[in-house]
Amino acid sequence: MRESAPALTSPRSSGWRLPGLAIAALLAGAVAAAAATIVPPGNRNQEQPPVPGGSASRTQALKTTYEAKYRKVYKLLANDNKLRAKIRESAAAYGIDPMHIVGAIVGEHTYNVDAYDRLQTYYIKAISYLDQAISFSYGGENVDDFVQRPEFAACSGLKDSYELWTCRESVWEASFRGRNSFPNDRFSAVFFQPFYAGQTFGIGQLNPLTALEMSDYVHRVSGFPRLDASDPRSVYKTIMDPDMTLPYVAATLRKSIDAYKSIAGFDISQNPGLTATLYNLGNPEARARALRAENADRQAQGLEPRLPQENYYGWLVNEKLPELKAVF
Repeated sequence: MRESAPALTSPRSSGWRLPGLAIAALLAGAVAAAAATIVPPGNRNQEQPPVPGGSASRTQALKTTYEAKYRKVYKLLANDNKLRAKIRESAAAYGIDPMHIVGAIVGEHTYNVDAYDRLQTYYIKAISYLDQAISFSYGGENVDDFVQRPEFAACSGLKDSYELWTCRESVWEASFRGRNSFPNDRFSAVFFQPFYAGQTFGIGQLNPLTALEMSDYVHRVSGFPRLDASDPRSVYKTIMDPDMTLPYVAATLRKSIDAYKSIAGFDISQNPGLTATLYNLGNPEARARALRAENADRQAQGLEPRLPQENYYGWLVNEKLPELKAVF
């Protein structure tokens, strides 16, 4: 579940890079990747950053505590050999440490939703959603029709699902969010959460837009069928089914690692708290570009570069990492 609270970098940029800048961006990325600074494990903040009010309200409404929710998801991970095996398998397929997937799961189920007691419950829930009437739309307009508006013309030539949907998300931010009667909210919340705002699903708590972005990547690596916004049931089945959603979680985390290495020049692969933070916030490329710009300004002032920093969600993951590693 993505939070709108800023962390890791200054606020997201909303502009989409024009194709004419592609070569320059590629060269800049290659230089950044070659000189990537390894971010060490652990938290940069001594104390946990503030938890947003929405998370606190959800926890109070359930008459529970963050510690109780953490213990519940920890118990699920510790007691379910099948789940741990699936996490390891997905991590290996996408070349990441399993702790990145564990961190995303722990963060989501500590601060957003309670974990179910058994992995089998997630399978049952996945099947139940196949009977739901689902539409990716807003105000009676289907998202497939919405993205045909002329504002999205810059995205029309993009073939890869990640580039296509992140471009469309950027256009939403720049041209529609909070304008002309459209809500001042994220693209994913307006068009891709038909049951209620803020709802995400499955053990990875993915939202449908993230799944659509990762569709081609997961198809290439794991061989799953490509997702299509015109078939919401298949999207929901994918993000609810543990056998399918964990590779999507792994792909999302790997994209964040690659973005920070190629754009901002930081290797965050040894810090699950940072990848958990980006999993929580979304938009890793925009945040990496913002951090790169900030550090360019700092360098011009003779200051040391600022390392990426964890938010409240990632802070907990790093704090609990020794206990979580012991389970695996």
